[in-house]
Amino acid sequence: MKKIVLSLAVAFATATGLAQEVKYTEYDLENGLHVILHQDNTAPVVITSVMYDVGGKDGDRARTGFAHFFEHLLFEGTENIERGEFMKIIPANGGTFNANTSQDRTYYYEIFPSNKLELGLWLESERMLHPVIDQIGVDTQNEVVKEEKRQSNDNRPYGQILSAVGENLFKVHPYKDENIGKMEHLDAATLEEFKSYFDKYYVPNNAVLVVAGDIKIEETKKLVATYFSEVKRGPDVTRNFPKEEPITETIKAIKYDKNIQIPAIIGAYRLPGQSTRDAYILDMISSYLSGGKSSVLYKKMVDEQKQALGVQAVNLGQVDYNIFALFALPQGEVSLDTLLAEIDEEIIKMQTELITERDYQKLLNQFENQFVNSNSSVAGIASSLATYHLLYGDTDLINSQLELYRSITRKEIRDVAKKYLSPNQRVEIQYLPNKEDQ
Repeated sequence: MKKIVLSLAVAFATATGLAQEVKYTEYDLENGLHVILHQDNTAPVVITSVMYDVGGKDGDRARTGFAHFFEHLLFEGTENIERGEFMKIIPANGGTFNANTSQDRTYYYEIFPSNKLELGLWLESERMLHPVIDQIGVDTQNEVVKEEKRQSNDNRPYGQILSAVGENLFKVHPYKDENIGKMEHLDAATLEEFKSYFDKYYVPNNAVLVVAGDIKIEETKKLVATYFSEVKRGPDVTRNFPKEEPITETIKAIKYDKNIQIPAIIGAYRLPGQSTRDAYILDMISSYLSGGKSSVLYKKMVDEQKQALGVQAVNLGQVDYNIFALFALPQGEVSLDTLLAEIDEEIIKMQTELITERDYQKLLNQFENQFVNSNSSVAGIASSLATYHLLYGDTDLINSQLELYRSITRKEIRDVAKKYLSPNQRVEIQYLPNKEDQ
């Protein structure tokens, strides 16, 4: 019944254009840990989460993949938690957990019954305060990461698309390297290198702690102080990544994938980072082009002209540079060049004409729906609070971001499409079956 009521509430909020304000309290501990608390007593659930400002782009380029490696390694155990017990304690207490790593950040979280709040805080403080980083753990997780890479990248159809885009779109910025890293880099790394990486990035002043759900603010503040105040502040992390030169002539590349039979075409653009206004406008452009079966490209190329098995435009948000990528799979004997030409035809229309008022309102409705849905669960709210603070520098985007989208005009959509989405500003990748299969 609660799920039905929640679904109706989300549907009503979307239909009326209303989104309930997310209230939160935020402050810093003396050691620099940023804390965000959100109280929601509608269900006896609490989430404890920590987002670290470290991702695939960070660290020595001869040692790629360390952030993703630590996503796994920091579940190994601590001075007070035996090896392998971390992941047993959580389900034994009615909880669930997960972690994920992007190029820009690493996120750990646990969801517990609210009477286990203190346990969740203890676990995350243990991870930060004194994890056990030893050769046994490194060797164990090295094999885990290798298997993940085999399953997710090496042996999965189209699993190397993102790496193909990264290595061709970026020449000097660390976004050029796979988030999961190179296995030879992990194999060559010493235990001291792993320890040094932890000491540099997994410090309280490089992290945000979010506690959300069935809590009492003042009691939670005391618990946070109890478990996190003794963690020592680390050196401030400074970044000075090299800047990419603008793309002014089309870059053509070929990538082979032994796991596919149907080729694909990719057109990728390197664009301003996710916190810029233009990045928000490009979100709307990507949705206009391929946001669902009623979108421009899907209707034209899949439904009507039957040229493509699938077509997509994606604006991948990142801190330093976004990736705007076009992707299509041909149907029958349709050439890859034809697919790209058909996509470009629709982009040219966007560059020269205003989208219709009806399409504009449809876009606004889509983003309102996404916004409301993202804040319809405690887990979603916790992730959004951490992300907006750490990666955007503005926690209150959880309440104001929808207004930002609403403020975008049809003229801005046209102008931004014209500014960034020309063929001479992109990488074109033919993603083909393995040479041996030709």
